[in-house]
Amino acid sequence: MTGEGTYEGMGESAGVRGVVFDFYGTLVRMIPPHPPSHGAIFARRGLTEQGARWGDQWSVGPRDGEEHAEHSVSEAAYTAWERGRLRHRAHACGVPEDQLDGLVTELDQAMKTIHLALFDDVPEVLAALHDRGLRVAVCSNWFWDLDRALERVGLGGLVETAVSSARAGARKPHPLPYRAVLDRCGLRAEEALFVGDVWVPDVVGPLAAGMRAVHLWRPDRAVTGVAPPLPAGAARIAELRELMGLLGRRAST
Repeated sequence: MTGEGTYEGMGESAGVRGVVFDFYGTLVRMIPPHPPSHGAIFARRGLTEQGARWGDQWSVGPRDGEEHAEHSVSEAAYTAWERGRLRHRAHACGVPEDQLDGLVTELDQAMKTIHLALFDDVPEVLAALHDRGLRVAVCSNWFWDLDRALERVGLGGLVETAVSSARAGARKPHPLPYRAVLDRCGLRAEEALFVGDVWVPDVVGPLAAGMRAVHLWRPDRAVTGVAPPLPAGAARIAELRELMGLLGRRAST
């Protein structure tokens, strides 16, 4: 798996001026204590049947590729939209009106109160990219507070630009987040390399936007299944440290 891919055109000599990273699963992972499951929250409130209708807690947010620009005009507007979605879904699952507000508040907090830690290879790789004079950015399907999340895990000084789907107005692989991060970095698409662990948002989407892409396929990944075949303009690595050799391969020839 190490160093797999089509390396041509990946390196600095080919004009790469910035590296854009996904956040969760690429730079950070979840650590204990884990938030309560949605099923547990429903059960504690005596809403077991409604909780069974609710479904998987990771499927209740906006869909990948969904546009929501009209709700991304401010943090207050976006938060109200998030809570409104939860309220509508809970009501459709049969939650009584007098329990909706309390339930929605708890569900919203559970989704956002997660403990994160950096993967071990992250600080050295981001520092090395800075040493090479490359711009470093994050573009993630994340809540409004991506910048604050970066600060909490110690990346505030290593990431120059952070674009969350919440602020961009759409979730990857919609073009809006990629366009936003490129604009904020002052990069053309062909000058950027996107690195992430989820195939469609982090490889297919960036390639369609004109960037090159690196698929991060960690041995301890949260993503299951088989890694798809690599298209032209993409490579695959098993840890972020391999990124430095990937960037330098063309420059050293």
